[in-house]
Amino acid sequence: MSRRASLLLEIAAGSLVSALAAQQGGADRVELCEALETGGTTPSYGTLALARDRLRIPLFVLIRPRPGDFLYDTLEAEVMLRDIETCVRLGCDGIVVGALDADGDIDEPLCRQLVAAAGPLPVTFHRAFDAVREPSAALERIVALGFSRLLTSGGRATAEEGSAAIAACVRQAQGRLEVMPGAGIDEDNIARVASRTLAREFHASAKVQRTSAMRAPSSALPGLSTRWSETDAARVRALRDALDALGAA
Repeated sequence: MSRRASLLLEIAAGSLVSALAAQQGGADRVELCEALETGGTTPSYGTLALARDRLRIPLFVLIRPRPGDFLYDTLEAEVMLRDIETCVRLGCDGIVVGALDADGDIDEPLCRQLVAAAGPLPVTFHRAFDAVREPSAALERIVALGFSRLLTSGGRATAEEGSAAIAACVRQAQGRLEVMPGAGIDEDNIARVASRTLAREFHASAKVQRTSAMRAPSSALPGLSTRWSETDAARVRALRDALDALGAA
């Protein structure tokens, strides 16, 4: 079997509906979150429990108590630890998390606690990595802390723009953890990102705009937009097909 034959597609799903669309479209794994438009936060208990009941593919859960940066205080750390305990109890398949200190280095004490709380579950270090001060040193710390996967855009706005830096991470990792490109990946560029980075796992959201069915929506109140984004099964299928074509090449 060629290296390309085992390429994996993870979909960042911002709702239960999006998670089910990811599964329908042929995703290999879901990263479940909420508020994807702000980079994602921890999903609600109800969203998490129903996703666990209805998904047949692996379910990883983003643990992020708020939008913004990745410097967390003791209360936020406690929330994250409790949320991981919930994920373990519900039988989720993996955790996605990350934390930095005030100098832009990996917060090793907190990350060690978070990985320990996950127990046997694999843990992904998310795009907090793209805000670190020294990526090469940070990668070594992430490996040493026991993370099994790194999600990164190579420090750029999109994974395609950061392809060279992602490829450097893949070479440095030497199989000690998976380096997974993410940010701005779609059906049109996933083959280029794969070829440039030599990564084996890829992270995308496959979103489309949805419009409210309300006949008389209120436009006078802030925050009540009649449009939002959800994962689309057809776009997931297009991503899956693009990876399968690489596998067959």
